Amino acid sequence: MGGHRWHAAVVEVAVWVWVVTLVGLVGLMLVDLYLVGRRPHEPSVRECTWWVIGYIALALLFAAFVGLRFGGAAAGQYLAGWLTEYSLSVDNLFVFVIIMARFRVERRYQQTVLLAGIVLSLLLRGAFIALGAAAISRFTWVFYLFGGFLIYTAVKVFGYDEQPEYAENALVRWARRVLPMTGEYHGARMLTRDASGRRRLTPLIVVFIAIGTTDLIFALDSLPAIFGLTDQPYLIVTATVFALMGLRQLYFLLGGLLDRLVYLSAGLSVVLGFIGVKLVLQALAENNLPFLNGGRPVGWAPHIGIAVSLAVIAGTLAVTAAASLIRTRVTDRSYSGGGR
Repeated sequence: MGGHRWHAAVVEVAVWVWVVTLVGLVGLMLVDLYLVGRRPHEPSVRECTWWVIGYIALALLFAAFVGLRFGGAAAGQYLAGWLTEYSLSVDNLFVFVIIMARFRVERRYQQTVLLAGIVLSLLLRGAFIALGAAAISRFTWVFYLFGGFLIYTAVKVFGYDEQPEYAENALVRWARRVLPMTGEYHGARMLTRDASGRRRLTPLIVVFIAIGTTDLIFALDSLPAIFGLTDQPYLIVTATVFALMGLRQLYFLLGGLLDRLVYLSAGLSVVLGFIGVKLVLQALAENNLPFLNGGRPVGWAPHIGIAVSLAVIAGTLAVTAAASLIRTRVTDRSYSGGGR
């Protein structure tokens, strides 16, 4: 038997629970779509704060529901997954800020672009979750690939404390060259008519393509991370959705504060590296590769419980945030002190 040794929580979810959960999550997204479509605007700090608090409260209430229905281990897995995905989403906001500036999207229309990007991101992650779960259920060695990829990503981003640059990919360049577009934006519309009455796309379509392709890259980075914390589809789906909800409001709330999170990449590097090592150990503990240890599980591979994982993730992110604020405060004081 090769059961998932450190995935202690097996979540048996009734069909009605899936249905009610998905209907509730889709309902929240539709409310967001309705509010943005009814009145495109740049939300105030107060408005964003209440939305972000509300979504975080919902995520934590859902954790309580998971704990009551499926047990503390399942709730811990959900919380670790949600916290990891949420922190990765904050990191992704750096690139969103750059894309909006690069394409000169007006602040009052950025909500529409962000929400469309989040919906697309959810669809992409849904497809990847289905593929990933199917692969893991059949091939334990997939953990080696996921773990190696996360360790590689962790090494690549460690110590990167500058804002990333955005370079237009081939699909964006193709869209600019081929699609019939106007030379200027028309509010939040993607389709309009030119002087001759012909329908033409607005440059907003290029922004959507840029956000969408960036979301695809983010999904490839983040999904192995959450699969390293739980293999239960219900927990993966809900943690991912709750992590993306409120991202639109968080974008406006953080605003200029993003450049103060100078150690965020280093903190995420530690988190991803930890999860990558955990995945490799999981693969060793369930090994069936014939060329490794004679195709038998590796007995010395340690078991890392979800409580340890949650403590490492939360502790790393807390230290990262505190260190970032201390550094920016010291930097601000040195500038205000009239350093030459």
